[in-house]
Amino acid sequence: MIDRATLPEFHTALASWFAANGRRGLPWRDAPTPYAVLVSEFMLQQTTVATVIPRFKGWMARFPDIATLANATEAEVLKHWEGLGYYSRARNLHRAANAIATLHCGIIPSDPAALRSLPGIGPYTASAIAAFAFDKCVPVLDANIIRLAARLANFESPISTAQGMASIERISTALLPPTGGRAHTSALMDLGSIICHAGVPDCLSCPVKSFCKAQSPALLPVKPPRKKTTEVVEARSIAASADGVHLLQSAGPRWKGLWTLPPCTDPEEPVVTITHAITRYKVRLELHASAAEPHWTLFPLDNLPAMPSPHRKALALALQKIGIGSASDF
Repeated sequence: MIDRATLPEFHTALASWFAANGRRGLPWRDAPTPYAVLVSEFMLQQTTVATVIPRFKGWMARFPDIATLANATEAEVLKHWEGLGYYSRARNLHRAANAIATLHCGIIPSDPAALRSLPGIGPYTASAIAAFAFDKCVPVLDANIIRLAARLANFESPISTAQGMASIERISTALLPPTGGRAHTSALMDLGSIICHAGVPDCLSCPVKSFCKAQSPALLPVKPPRKKTTEVVEARSIAASADGVHLLQSAGPRWKGLWTLPPCTDPEEPVVTITHAITRYKVRLELHASAAEPHWTLFPLDNLPAMPSPHRKALALALQKIGIGSASDF
C-alpha cells in the first residue's frame, strides 16, 4: 500500500489531475446540497450518469426539497421516476423523505449511522451522502473506487467475500486525506471511470501510476464469474383504441404500483416485440392484440399513469403500428 510518508504526494497528484480532468456538468456535483446529493445517490444506483442527468433535473423541478417530496403521493413519485427503472428506489426515497421530515425536522442528517437508519440507505449510500453532501472523509466504495483500490494495493484476493471487501475498505480508508472528502472521493471515482477503468486501464496517463503496485492491473479486482443470462418470453395484451388503452396495476413484487400492459393468456402473432434486460434476465416482451377484460382500467393516451419503461416503449411502437399514434407521442 502507499507509504504514509508519500501520501501527501499522492493526494497532490490526484487533486491536480482532478482539477484538469474531472467530469463536469453533473448538477448534483455543481450544487452539492444534501437534498440534491440524496436524490442523485438513489437515482445513480444501477443507472448510468447519462440517463440520470435529465431525470434528475426534472425531479428537482417537481420536488425541489424534502418537504415537497414527503407531501407528494406515491403515484406522483412513481410517475416522475419513469425512465429510471428499479422503482423500489423511488419508493424508498419517498419513505426516506417522510422519515427525514418526521424524525429529523426536515434536515438530512450528516452522520453515516443516522443516514443508515433511513429507508433505502445502506452503508455505501450513507458514506456517499456523508462525503458529497457534508465533505466528510469516509471511504466510499463504488465500483470505480473498489477497482482503483485493488490495483493500487495489488490486492489479489476475491472482493466477493466479506474479508475481501473489508480489506478494500481498509485500503480506501488509508488513502483518505485529513480534509476535503468531497473532492477526494469525486477524484477517485473519476480516475477509476476515465483512466483506471475496467479491463485494460490507461496506465500511461495515470497521474498516480508511481504509487501503484499492480502487476497485472487488467486482472484486478478479482471477481466471481458472471452469472449466466437467462432468456424469457413475456406475453402481454394491448387493448387500445382512440379512446385510450387498458392497463392493469401491478401488485408486485416487480413494478409494484405501476400500471402495466395486462398479461396475455392466449398469445398468437405478436403486434410488436422488444427485448430488455432485468438483472440477469433477457426478456422478450411480446404484445398481442386482445379484447379488454372488465377488471382492466382505461386510460386516455394523453394522460397515462406511471408505467415501466419497457411497457411504455412497446405500447408506443404498437400504437404507431396500428395507426393510433406515433412513437414520439410517448
